[in-house]
Amino acid sequence: MFFHGCMQASKKLHNNMFHCLLEAPMRFFDTNPAGRILNRFSKDIGAVDEMLPRALMDVVQILLIMCGILVMVIIANIYMVVVIIILGGIFFQIRKWYISTARSIKLIEGVAKSPVFSYVNSSINGLTTIRATHNEEILKKQFDNHQDVHTAAWYLQVMCSVSYGLWLDLVCAIFVCFVIIGFVVLDQFTAVQGSLIGLGISQASILVGMLQFGMRQISEVVNYLTSVERVLQYTQLEQEHPLLTEKDKKPKEPWPSMGNIVFRNLTLKYVPDNPPVLNNLNIDILPGEKIGIVGRTGAGKSSLIAALFRLAPLEGQICIDDIDTKTIGLRDLRKRISIIPQEPILFSATMRYNLDPFNERKDEELWNALDEVELKEEINSLDFMITEGGNNFSVGQRQLVCLARAILKDNKILILDEATANVDPKTDELIQKTIRRKFQKRTVLTIAHRLNTIMDSDKVLVMDSGCKVEFDPPHILLQNPEGYFTKMLNETGPVMTQTLREVARETYEANILRLN
Repeated sequence: MFFHGCMQASKKLHNNMFHCLLEAPMRFFDTNPAGRILNRFSKDIGAVDEMLPRALMDVVQILLIMCGILVMVIIANIYMVVVIIILGGIFFQIRKWYISTARSIKLIEGVAKSPVFSYVNSSINGLTTIRATHNEEILKKQFDNHQDVHTAAWYLQVMCSVSYGLWLDLVCAIFVCFVIIGFVVLDQFTAVQGSLIGLGISQASILVGMLQFGMRQISEVVNYLTSVERVLQYTQLEQEHPLLTEKDKKPKEPWPSMGNIVFRNLTLKYVPDNPPVLNNLNIDILPGEKIGIVGRTGAGKSSLIAALFRLAPLEGQICIDDIDTKTIGLRDLRKRISIIPQEPILFSATMRYNLDPFNERKDEELWNALDEVELKEEINSLDFMITEGGNNFSVGQRQLVCLARAILKDNKILILDEATANVDPKTDELIQKTIRRKFQKRTVLTIAHRLNTIMDSDKVLVMDSGCKVEFDPPHILLQNPEGYFTKMLNETGPVMTQTLREVARETYEANILRLN
């Protein structure tokens, strides 16, 4: 029953920590390395699962045995009460010194272990680059340095425990000596039964090895409770709110029905005391418009998408079909906006699960989506297993799977976050053609890595330092020779510039004819 109770408590701690981590704001993951989080779920949960219950059981058993021994010694020689009190005071003082020292060393050991996890994780992720640049020896030395720091802290922790045990054995040996001397002295004045003397000395001698182990286990329990404390810290993380929309504020289905997006006085800060990364944006995006978003590194392109998904606190308004997104629960908001990220995300599961994780679509629809992105011939079954991170697919194929997922979702708003930055030109062309065909009546926001991907957009938003500097059809923007967009286009070279200008002009004239 004891171990069952410990197991249930450990499960509850783990599930609470995992639940809170899933709902933590993105800022938490930006400020906490993966190794630190992994350390909580491996080292600390391992200690709570295995080490703490075992140590706690030992402590309970040994404390009960020790109490029985002391009672028997006192019954045999009542004067030993004085010795027990004096040595008990010395014992608890030694324990106090040890626990304060051991707790600090345990914290140092926990902190020193996180860089080891982080380094291994980073090295595995960048293994291709490391081997290509022949930096294995440098990485080994750096890893050895991290490992040496952790080993030093671990060795210090072990030695601290050993020295504590040595001093406890010394106290117990002194106690046994006093018990023997006490019986010898007592026998001079009163007749003491030999059986009581033998019982008292034999029981007291048991304390020499057992008490040291018991007290060390008590200290281990305190140390393992440090792991419990570290786990509890992750159950008190700040949470994203609200996750669900209140019943009386839920938008009428289907929402969004048009895909109109309006940014009003939008300001976004990742850290409250830092300058805003988006500053007083006012943008109107009409239903079905194709918007290209361009700008230098750090201009705020990705932050605009973060604001749309409410991944960070924002001021001002973002209205989708006349409904302020602040009044909508995060889950209700995010599942109605499709995104194809720069780094495609695939799960270690079947193709069916990757396309339709909530089992909402029929197999025929899944096959049609794969056919749209020209992956149908590559997949022989919807139960085809995708390995971790989609490593059995190329980057371009992973991006096409994400596109198929967006086609199945069929939301009114689609976001491309530099989705074609890491794919070859042929796959880029396929993705662009599929988006133009399947999302013709959808609102599409494209963060551009290559200008040719957004030259046929209805409008281009040029950002700089978190501000909107230009927002018009690309052909109109190119009429200003000193404009931001014109200067960016000129950097692609004269041949490419002329080609893209022609594309912008043809798109603009086609849109004018369509409107007329």
